Parts: sequence; structure tokens; C-alpha cells
Amino acid sequence: MAAALRQAAQALETVSETPRLDAELLMAHLLGISRQDLLLDLPKLDVPDGFSALLERRKAHEPVAHIVGEREFWSLPFQVSADVLIPRPDSEILIETAVEIGTDHPPTHILDLGTGSGALLLAALSEFPEARGVGMDASPAALAMAHNNADSLGLSDRARFLLQDWTMADWTQSLGGLFDLILANPPYVSTKAELSREVSEFEPHKALFAGAQGMDDYHVIIPALDALLAGDGIALIEIGFDQAGQVTILAEKQGYAVECKQDLGGNDRLLVLRRDPVS
Repeated sequence: MAAALRQAAQALETVSETPRLDAELLMAHLLGISRQDLLLDLPKLDVPDGFSALLERRKAHEPVAHIVGEREFWSLPFQVSADVLIPRPDSEILIETAVEIGTDHPPTHILDLGTGSGALLLAALSEFPEARGVGMDASPAALAMAHNNADSLGLSDRARFLLQDWTMADWTQSLGGLFDLILANPPYVSTKAELSREVSEFEPHKALFAGAQGMDDYHVIIPALDALLAGDGIALIEIGFDQAGQVTILAEKQGYAVECKQDLGGNDRLLVLRRDPVS
């Protein structure tokens, strides 16, 4: 087993920045055990049938999360597939900020725009037990995945998922009132951007690309906040590392005070929007 993992890690060195971790996760998945248990019981385990097939998929740049069908986010397990973006650690800044802001005044009505796997909404609901939420997405397949995740996490009684497209007229009217916390990780990648094969070949393009400047969806979402955000509510909007200035200008023109926060790598990642009392 140890030799097989070493050989697998070597085979993945040109594909992955974490070849040993990838090999261990694939092996643990095939054995139906946790990575921790794999490492603890390594001398006792035999290499299962099918490991070479999973390794070939990873060598073809298919993300580990797609191969194993799961990705952890905010210490919660989320089912994922090629129909949804893989939740990423940098997006946890949205939940971290929501928890900080909600310490004194917890939100009770949460909206997740472009919910995908449901990761943002369900992570927020796990932190705010009195809250209920709506996850909106234009993809039926994504909403099916979000429903599954809500069920598996025991949150389906507080989460409602809605098939809706924000490029359609009057899309805000079906969402059911005002929200004191709005979460959004919209498409924000430029169509000119060069992406890794893991992203460009395996993740849904409709959830990634937003025009030549990566700004198309912000121009829809931010003006619509006026019809969605409660007077004392906040909107937490993820941005690309180089978009803080453009999106801030757009939000300020709409009457919002804006605060920018950085992700784990020190890159601009999150804008906190509140209604500006002087505008």
C-alpha cells in the first residue's frame, strides 16, 4: 500500500500541486474510509481494485472532488459534480464574515444568489439555527445537488431552493420578500482568462464566465439588491482578485457603503455592502 501511494504521488507530480494528498484521498475513497483511517491503518491495507482507473482520471486533470463526489466546505461535507462549482476555501471568508457580523444580530432570512451546491447557504444556516434561507440558481442540476446536500446535512426544513435566472425580467419578485443577509458568489471570470485544465475542462462555464471583463453579473445583481436587501441588512459578494475597484464603484453608485476583505492568500475576495445612510 505504501509503495502504491508513493508511485501514485510520483505519477501525479506534473498534474497536481498536492500529488500525495490526491493519491491518499483517491485511495481512501475507494476503500470507503477516511484519509485519517487510511494513514493509521496503512500497513494493514491492500490496494483495492480500481485504484489505477481513478489515478488515470486524475492524471487527465479531472478534479479529485469530482472523482470522489464530495468536497469539504466550512467543515461540512458537500456532494459535488460537474454541474456545480467545487466549493473553495477562499469562499469561506463569506461565512466567516457573516458569523462575525451576525454575532450581535443574527440573520433570520438568508438569500444565496447562484447557490450551486448550496455550500454558502447551508454553511450559513448551520451557524444561524434560527434562520431560514433561499438558494436561487438557474441550473436544475445544481438545484438537485443543493437539495441533496440540504437533506444530508439535516437542513432541508430551513432551506428552500428556487429555479430562477437573474438575466430574466422581474426575477426578484419570486424570491419572497427582503433578506437581512445576502450571499453571492456569481460568475466573475473574464472570457479572456486562461484557466487550469481542472477548471476549464471540468467545471460549469455558466458559473464561471461573466463577459470580457468578468463584470456582467455584478451589473445585474448589485442594482437588484435594492429590491432584496432589508434596510439594516448586509450583502456579501465574492469578487475576483482584481475586481475590487470596479465592483466598489458600481456598488457606491447604487448607494452602498463598501468594505473589502481579503482571502487566505491575501487577495481581495469579498465586498461587504450596507446601505449608505448618507446616500
